[in-house]
Amino acid sequence: MFNVKAMITALAGGVGAARFLTGLVKLVNQKDLSVIVNTGDDIELFGLHISPDVDIVTYTLAGIVDEEKGWGIRGDTFHCLEALRKFKGETWFNLGDRDLATHIFRTNLLKNGVKLSEVTARVSRLLGLEVAVLPMTDDRFETRVLIEEGLVHFEEYFVKRGGKDEVLGVEFLGGDRAKPAAGVLEAIREAEKVIVCPSNPIVSIGTILAVNGVRNALRQSNAKKVAVSPIIAGTPVKGPADKLMRGLGFEVSAFSVAELYSDFLDTFVLDVADSAEKGRIEKLGIEVEVTNTLMKSLEDKVELARTVLET
Repeated sequence: MFNVKAMITALAGGVGAARFLTGLVKLVNQKDLSVIVNTGDDIELFGLHISPDVDIVTYTLAGIVDEEKGWGIRGDTFHCLEALRKFKGETWFNLGDRDLATHIFRTNLLKNGVKLSEVTARVSRLLGLEVAVLPMTDDRFETRVLIEEGLVHFEEYFVKRGGKDEVLGVEFLGGDRAKPAAGVLEAIREAEKVIVCPSNPIVSIGTILAVNGVRNALRQSNAKKVAVSPIIAGTPVKGPADKLMRGLGFEVSAFSVAELYSDFLDTFVLDVADSAEKGRIEKLGIEVEVTNTLMKSLEDKVELARTVLET
């Protein structure tokens, strides 16, 4: 464990954040960690409420994620989807049989009036976690991507359509009304360090920041606020961040990510491949730490987490 006991709060999307958190929990006590997770990707399919990023983070920290895919449960089967195909059902979103159990459990509780934050807490506890996994909001919040054919749900853009369409814009449905879920603002206010994980700055971290009160809480927090770049040498490590950033008029670079967080950030962790960006980011009034941010192995994840904790 890391030798300084401190309350740590992380802002997280899906796969990239989960990989980073895998290293972080090797260094800190789970009880001292809160993870605020994007729910803009949440979608209803087959009558079930699916929370992709919440599940990726939870499964990863519980040690059951399919590491090769980065999502789903290791060793899962897909018999239900195979059967649905025979009925000509839409099966573009891969849901394993054991994964479906999570969504059925979640949906039944939600239909009985239990809030998403409480459902997530129950799932986390049942999977043996002591980390506080916090959905960013209990309210309806949907990330939609504007393409030539019109607005589509982010998961439809990314999974069904393969992220191939030119992005013309991004909208957050319900974003103007969404309130932080229970514990979210407290986790930011009480933290001694806030970590922005290497996640998509538009549709993972950007969604969290769009929830009423979150960005202001970060500005006012006395915590040390550190972000890890999800962009290396002008390319996202995973996902369509480049298409989304370009579609919104941003330069696809680590600098642009730092600029998006510049109103609250203290330190930005940059990959060695982008060391030339250091001076430009420092002009934003942000300290810069240069290290390896590409997480190919568990050792890489732990060393990156150690750098962030020591920054």
